[in-house]
This record gives sequence, structure tokens and C-alpha cells, in this order.
Amino acid sequence: AAHHKDQKATEATSHHHTEQTRHRHDHHGEYVMVYSDEIEDKIDLLIDALKKKYPGLKNLRWHAIKLLEGDKEITEKYPVDLPKVLDRSYESDIINQKYDFIDEVIQEVLVNKSAKEAITDKADQLLTHRIWGLPIFLCIMALVFFLTFTVGDWLKGYFQLGLDMISGGVAAGLEALHVVPLLNSLIVDGIIAGVGGILLFLPNIFILFLALAFLEDSGYMSRVAYVMDSIMGRLGLSGRSFIPMILGFGCTVPAIMASRALENKRDRYKTMLITPFMSCSARLPIYVLFSELFFPENSLLVAYSMYLLGIVVAIACAFVMHLLDRGKQRENALLIELPEFKAPSARTIAIYVWEKVKDYLTKAGTTIFVASIIMWVLLNFGPSGYSQDMGNTFGSMIGRCIVPFFTPIGLGFWQIAVALIAGISAKEVVVSSCAVLFGIVNASSPEGMSAFSAALGSIGFGGLNALCLMVFCLLYIPCAATLATVRRESSTRYMFLTAAFQLGVAWLVTLLVYQIGLLVI
Repeated sequence: AAHHKDQKATEATSHHHTEQTRHRHDHHGEYVMVYSDEIEDKIDLLIDALKKKYPGLKNLRWHAIKLLEGDKEITEKYPVDLPKVLDRSYESDIINQKYDFIDEVIQEVLVNKSAKEAITDKADQLLTHRIWGLPIFLCIMALVFFLTFTVGDWLKGYFQLGLDMISGGVAAGLEALHVVPLLNSLIVDGIIAGVGGILLFLPNIFILFLALAFLEDSGYMSRVAYVMDSIMGRLGLSGRSFIPMILGFGCTVPAIMASRALENKRDRYKTMLITPFMSCSARLPIYVLFSELFFPENSLLVAYSMYLLGIVVAIACAFVMHLLDRGKQRENALLIELPEFKAPSARTIAIYVWEKVKDYLTKAGTTIFVASIIMWVLLNFGPSGYSQDMGNTFGSMIGRCIVPFFTPIGLGFWQIAVALIAGISAKEVVVSSCAVLFGIVNASSPEGMSAFSAALGSIGFGGLNALCLMVFCLLYIPCAATLATVRRESSTRYMFLTAAFQLGVAWLVTLLVYQIGLLVI
């Protein structure tokens, strides 16, 4: 405990909210937290009553405070017949006095706290403004994407050189060792094309996580939840529901787990249903590749529009569910403590970014590695064994079976259909699968992109198809890890419901985009 230079040591804990205590017992000598005289008198009377009625009871003061707070469990377990003392619940009084005590201690031990509070209050007037709060959030997210693309692409150039050297060295080494063509194809066309193609997007992912970590640690993200509270309220949800949705920008798995913070089961299930519409970092490689391939002048705008579309679709779905659920208003309004703005901690940001990058690399080394090999096998083997004609392979057979489902939404190409099915294992696999499907090594390099563009052009895949692919990848069935998390947080039935719901919404929205696109073009 802190004490002033003119205080005696025994008075060190005598914080009484600037009041001079007149209580008949000197409780400051016994307890650090001392309440107002009115509450202390009631505590004393309750302690005496508890001592007589329950002689073996330990920690009498704690039980007396719980009785004053109207704690259900303690009231039922240790009832006391003192109606004049327990005339109402004193919970809010006790909480407020505890906060006053904490504030008093903080003022004594923290330097420049009032100055920091004043800066935070000024910033909050703008950042949590009823009208300007949301546009500011959208502008900040636009800046995050600007950095993700510009700085990320600049770093990607250097990354590209390193990967080119590795893939070139491996290819030369395999040739020198006279490795059989089948194994050579597996390593170069399967593993390097699949995993290497994904690793190229690491700089973009790194910048995105760095920006999100900065916003989170500075205290801004809790303001976004506060700003969104009124919008979410109209949808029958709490502003707290927007917290998992924001987390979904990073990864959907922890976002689904964060829905546990919602006390209302209906709110929690609704939030789990719409959170996967938030565009996670795994989808970023898809946007980067296809937007730069087909919309080089507006690639940043196209990718940013996907993130906005995710929010709009999530809110629209929540609104429809609210209309179907009429009469059931939200039970829990948002109660959130807005922390003071602070300079983000370099150590916290470093740990956060490293954990996310490590997850991404682990996925590249496991899920994407396995998916690339499976994809290579499906595209090189058919009913008659090894085949260099991709049209006679298992992959093309599977793709052609499901093409009718994708044709109305502008994705009626068996290669794209196969890549989308593979993407259920992990969203990045869509990119690595496309690289394997079209035999492109380093798909995001200038040479790789021109080869990729030519390969897609040869099957009639254009800009509108690319836009439909991005929209569908944004909204369709979440990755296997997300589905497993939904199942753990709810049930197997709800997991399948989530998958079917996402697929249905994705198909309808993509159909809308494709049909409008056909009218415009």
C-alpha cells in the first residue's frame, strides 16, 4: 500500500474516499478495504448474527458482505433474520466503494495518470462518436490494407528471390541426380508449387498481423466493439458479439472460441454462425493473387471490398435471423471497460505476431504440404494409372461431377471446383491447389503470374470469374479447424448446420454478383 510522506506507517492503508472515518470500530487497523460507516455497521451486525447462528463458520466478514450483496448461494445456505439490516441489495454500493478505493491508490502510486486520462477522453470523443466512430474504423482498416499490400508486396519481392533460388537449386539438383520424372514432378510440381506458392504471401500476412496487434494492444479494438453496440443491438445482439467478429480478421478458430464470453446461448450460437463470414488471414493469399492477376490497377480496392462484404453479409444474416426471432430482445447489453490508450508494447506485439506467423508456417508445413501431395496424386493418376493428360485423372473426374453446382455462379471450371473442395482443409490450399492444377511454380512471381493468367485465359476464366471466386472463397464452408471448433463449442449437428448455412449464403451471394456482373459487362 502507498502512503504520503506526512502519514504514519499505521495509516498506510487508511483510504476512506477522502472522508474521515467516525466508525466505532477501528477497522483500518484490521482490513485494507473498509467501507462507509453505514455498510460497516451492517457488516458488524451480520457478523454477530452469523457467529451466534453458525458457530463453526469461517471468514465471517466475507459471508456478511455476500449477504449484503444479495448473493443467492450464500443467502440460501446461511439465512439470517435481520430484515432491517438486509433491507435491499448493497452490491452496487460495495462495488462503487471498491473502485473508489482502487482509484485512490492508483492516484497515489501512478505518475501522469490524470494527463493520460485526459488524452484518452479527448480521443474517445472522436473514436467512439455516434456518427464518426464507424467511418473512422473503416478508414483505419483501409490503412491496414494499404500497408498490407504496399509494404507486403515490397517485402514479397525479396522473398521471391530466395524462393526462386531454392526451387531452381532443387530442380537442378534433381536433374543432376537423374531422378525419375514421376518423383521430380511430385517434388517440383506438387510440393514446391503448393507450399512455395503459399510461403510467398508470408510478408502480406506478417504486415496484417502486425497492424492488428498494434490496434489491439493500443486499446482501440475495445472501442470498435463499443461503437458497434448500437448497430448490433438493432440485430438483437450485444456489441460484445462484434469482438469475436473482429478476431475473425486474424483467425476464425480463436474467434469462435471467444464467443464463450456471451452469456446468452442464442447470442452465442448466432455469433458462431456469422463469425466465419469475417475474412480471416488465410483468405488473404486468394485476394492478393487473383486481384493482382485480374485487377492490377485496383487490387487494393478489390481485396478491401472483400473484407467489407464479409462484414455486410454477417450483419445482413444477423438481421434476417433477428426478424425470424422477433420478440426476443437481447438480454445482455454491452458492459465494457474502455482501457486507456497506451503505446503498444514491442514485446507483446512481437509475441502475438510470432505466434500467428508460426501457425501459418506450421500450416504450410503440414496441412498445405499434405494437401499439395494429395492434389498432385489426383491430377497425375487416373483409373488407368499414371497419366500425363490431366483430363483423364481422378481430379478431373471429381471436378466434372460437381461443375454443374458451380456453373450458375461463374465457377463452372473443373479445376476451380477441385481447388475449392481442397480449400475446405485450409483456405490457403485454394491458391496452392491452383498452382498445382495449372502447373505453376511460384504463382505470385511476375513469370508465374503471366503463365497463370495465360492458363486461366485458355479455359475462359476472366475478371468476373475471378471476382466470383474471391466472393465464394470469402463466404463458403469454413476450414476444417473452424468446423472442429464449432463442433467442440456446440454440437455435431450445429457444425453441419453452420457448413450448410455458409455454403448456401456463399452460393446465393456469388450468384447475385455473377448475374449483376453479366448485366454490367
